Amino acid sequence: MKKPLMAAAAFALSLVSALPVFAQSSASVVMYHRFGEDSFPATNIRMDQFESHIQEIKSGGYNVLALGDLVEKLKAGETLPDKTLAITIDDGYASIYEKAFPKFKEAGIPFTIFLSTDPIDRQYAGYLSWKQVREMSDHPLVSIGAHTASHLHMAAASQARVGDEMARSLQRLEEKLGYRPDLFAYPYGEASLAAIEVVRGFGMKAAFGQHSGAIGTGDDPYYLSRFALNEKYGDLKRFQMVAQTKSLFVQELQPKDMMIEKRNPPLVGFSVAEEVGDLSPLACFSGHEGKVRVEKLWERRVEVRMEKPLPVGRTRLNCTMPAGEGRWRWFGRQFYVAP
Repeated sequence: MKKPLMAAAAFALSLVSALPVFAQSSASVVMYHRFGEDSFPATNIRMDQFESHIQEIKSGGYNVLALGDLVEKLKAGETLPDKTLAITIDDGYASIYEKAFPKFKEAGIPFTIFLSTDPIDRQYAGYLSWKQVREMSDHPLVSIGAHTASHLHMAAASQARVGDEMARSLQRLEEKLGYRPDLFAYPYGEASLAAIEVVRGFGMKAAFGQHSGAIGTGDDPYYLSRFALNEKYGDLKRFQMVAQTKSLFVQELQPKDMMIEKRNPPLVGFSVAEEVGDLSPLACFSGHEGKVRVEKLWERRVEVRMEKPLPVGRTRLNCTMPAGEGRWRWFGRQFYVAP
């Protein structure tokens, strides 16, 4: 082996050997959009499904945290109780106030709403009013997060456009609510390093995508995962599965940028903390290719080999392995290819 290659291999091995052994500290964050709006099955949860989720949360031994509290505990490296869960809702549809808010209040379950402000300002049919938003914001169980003004496709937009959207939405939220939110969610889950830089610059404490996976200590606070729930993927069995997942504790992830421009398909690689154990059961699946090849380079380092180029738009990658007792470890990533 040539000296440069030996040096590179030694450096890579040093990264893996330096990986921390994490305390068992995982959480799941779930995401809703609409409630009982049967004309929109892709973003809707049926009320019978939603009520079964509420009952499961109440009876299933979950540690439900307000999203801001969860973020603070993760940043502080605190050990979280098993089955820690947080609830989020995106966009700002009227059914949040009409159907979800009463159920959450009755059950005493905290939740966060990520609001796009333009539809509320323009009084679009089917969206919340500012009066309804203020009433919910004033309730101790409810927190409000930012979601751009127009529900922008952020990964494909310029940093100037992203900055304008952030500024407009945060200004409107502060004017209407009396405070400026410090949690953010990327519309459509579409992010890039350039967009993240802008979000970070506006003082957000954390930002969330729409890629599946458990979150844990050491994750990038500006691209945290959430499990989307809708009619197709919202039955009780799936809710129980995603609400009880554990982190894969991925470190040294490549590529760092979710925006795929030059190398397509991207060469995905990551290291996994020792706590996770034997990686032989790890399997990865991409939205455009199905099951893809996973190569273990050494004990704690794996690479995911996709063969087909990612199509234009969003593509999700999910890597999972059994965690015992019928539960799963789950890592997800969403990539974006511009038109």
